[in-house]
Amino acid sequence: MVRALLVIDVQKDFCEGGSVPVPGGAGRAAAIAGLVARTAAEGVYAEIVATRDHHIDPGGHFSADPDFRTSFPAHCVAGTEGAAFHPYFAAAAESAAVREVFYKGEHAASKSGFDGADAAGTRLTDWLRARGVTSVDVVGIATDHCVRATALDAVRDGFATRVLLDYTAGVARETTDRALEELGNAGVSLDGEPVVPA
Repeated sequence: MVRALLVIDVQKDFCEGGSVPVPGGAGRAAAIAGLVARTAAEGVYAEIVATRDHHIDPGGHFSADPDFRTSFPAHCVAGTEGAAFHPYFAAAAESAAVREVFYKGEHAASKSGFDGADAAGTRLTDWLRARGVTSVDVVGIATDHCVRATALDAVRDGFATRVLLDYTAGVARETTDRALEELGNAGVSLDGEPVVPA
């Protein structure tokens, strides 16, 4: 089994102080940086990659009256400070441990990392398959949105999939619980407990 770690959207706008902050996001950014450093040193993963929301004109995904399901306040606009990796994770993201970054959502709503492509235009699924990856662990922000969508797409694309919940942060208890049920029903392995508001 060739395993990869997928780090989902650990960006400033999704952490405290950002335009759509997830409670506990900054703490998870620090924890994920530690996970990347430790697992890279131990050779746990064949590949470690990260994804970033990278919006230019995502249409109705941005709204002045968002429903926080399909529409949200403007966030992670390409070239803005909010689109950058959170400072607690940035050094890890720029290290040799993280082999590639996949950008998603330039001109459409996008939650799944599997919607993303690298700078050369290679889609995440194709990149992983080219390297023989058969299994993925998913971490990042938010459990009930982009982590959920990425894990569901990973299973759909034939990867054995696990979400490391200790390295995720959820927006709300109700939506996180619903996401975990959906993930479990889809065959995703769940390990640990997500950070969620009380």
